Amino acid sequence: MRPDPASPPTLSELAQRRLSRRTALAGGLATAAASFFATAAPRPAAAAPAGLLGFPAIPPSSADEVVLPPGYRYQVLFPWGHPIEPSGPAFREDASNTAEEQARQAGDHHDGMWFFPLTAGAGRAGLLCVNHEATTEQLLHTDGKAAWTPEKTAKSMAAHGVSVVEVKQDRVGGGWRLAESKFARRITMTTPAELTGPAAGHPLLRTGADPDGVRVLGTLNNCASGPTPWRTYLTCEETINKYFYYGEQPPPAGSPEERYGIGSESPYPWYTTESRFDMRTEPNEYHRFGWVVEIDPFDPSSTPKKRTALGRMEHENAVVVKARGGEAVVYMGDDTQFDYFYKFVGAEPIDQARAGGRSPLDAGTLYVARFEAEGTGRWLPLVHGEPGLTEADGFADQAAVLVHTRLAADAAGATPMDRPEWCTVQPGTGAVFFTCTNNTARTESTDPVNPRLNNRFGHIVKIDEGGDPAAEKFDWDIFLLAGDQESGATVPAGQAFGSPDGLWFDQAGRLWIQTDGTQPLVDGAAQNNQMLAADPATGEIRRFLAGPRRCEITGITATPDGRSLFVNIQHPGDSGTPDDPRAGSNWPDFSPTGRPRSATIVITREDGGVVGGR
Repeated sequence: MRPDPASPPTLSELAQRRLSRRTALAGGLATAAASFFATAAPRPAAAAPAGLLGFPAIPPSSADEVVLPPGYRYQVLFPWGHPIEPSGPAFREDASNTAEEQARQAGDHHDGMWFFPLTAGAGRAGLLCVNHEATTEQLLHTDGKAAWTPEKTAKSMAAHGVSVVEVKQDRVGGGWRLAESKFARRITMTTPAELTGPAAGHPLLRTGADPDGVRVLGTLNNCASGPTPWRTYLTCEETINKYFYYGEQPPPAGSPEERYGIGSESPYPWYTTESRFDMRTEPNEYHRFGWVVEIDPFDPSSTPKKRTALGRMEHENAVVVKARGGEAVVYMGDDTQFDYFYKFVGAEPIDQARAGGRSPLDAGTLYVARFEAEGTGRWLPLVHGEPGLTEADGFADQAAVLVHTRLAADAAGATPMDRPEWCTVQPGTGAVFFTCTNNTARTESTDPVNPRLNNRFGHIVKIDEGGDPAAEKFDWDIFLLAGDQESGATVPAGQAFGSPDGLWFDQAGRLWIQTDGTQPLVDGAAQNNQMLAADPATGEIRRFLAGPRRCEITGITATPDGRSLFVNIQHPGDSGTPDDPRAGSNWPDFSPTGRPRSATIVITREDGGVVGGR
């Protein structure tokens, strides 16, 4: 059973508590930033920093278009259905492409991604890895979900996964294009993958098709991502519960299946044609999803690896840094209301592991965060034999702890959060920032790190480990509260936003914030999802991009010189139907006979400068 959240202090008590330690954040980001970078000893007054944000804030938008500041432009580079190589099958705007064709085209619902330069440090040619989280089934097929067939299952499965494409910019300041490439490939729900680490081969991972428990077909609901220092790509399996059918009755209360969100219905009817998604006949298949998956984009013959040492949950993204001793440290959020924030610390230095032919991600300790009331916290080890994690507690071994990571975190006493999603590490300081997107189910109690009831708009948390990513203790603070002034937001009214999701620091230290969900009204007007940039040193925050209708803004990466910024526009117009596919949006093609398409765009400055900079 999950722990009940702590009994709530009042908002005024919370504010005073934060003020007595650092700041109440009531003055907005400028006040907050001053607290984050202050020291105990007073310093002489210094000249105000010039700031990192070199663009004017755009107004909110509800238009069916991508809106950018003056002097910026965007190019649609890689929309759903685009062939992964120029010679591949073309997109048919009536959605009549076959499953076989879809497997050689961009998948749907673009999410996390990363740009890997082909030459280290160079920025005009590289491999772009793009996640395809999900599908809008009513738009994926000509007649939507009607008369479901094996072909529809196959096409839907082919539209999930990851794309690896080679992209080039022929001249500085010019447009980008996809190139014919030996590296181009799709990873879909039929691509063989390998389970590695402590849980590989465990009885919980064995199925009729794989009695050894080490080989699984596919990766799904690939949400966000992250690169490793050794130039591989981590893609994160998130909302796995909606692909599996349990039966007419829901799982028993308190069962692992209930804890992982398995219900009596499945929005994806794959189970009607693929028995492995029917838990009545294959109860262990769902244990084989919900992992961080490592892909080598530079070896198209390589097998994706599901790294079980990083735990099983609704993984959002995975940020890898090096500890002082050289070990890999991975920060991760579990994107569900009242779930947790984690980190993994490798057992040996990265270089030592790789020199010995071992993965730096296959052995180590998984931790979950506990946030204390006065701005401190502890990383709790999820190790078999620890209190609450013994055989008597229902965990037979370490593999069981990892397969049922959520239950282990419950037992360890972690702090339930308001949907912890993307995280990012600040250059120079090593501080970890992560989004709590929202939590309207928080109706009874709050705690200092989740200070609002009915948290419609979300917030961003900062963790400071004192420069040691392997530390077992940390300090924390709330970087900002999103929303409008009425909700207690700490952002300027003109830059009001809600539901922070994507989060990324660029090399200069600009914090890019992407939204997915409820947005506050600005001057009484509705607004689409958006992307903003914040300067933690000055407290400035400015709206940089507004997306088309009914989209999520997600996924962000840049060339090494910062002059090209890649961003994903996910599921524009997802309210469309087979009879009226353009009901919600007609971006990006605006064809009178087409349909909306998720897409990767690339943003550049007209003067060729650094995106977001001065």
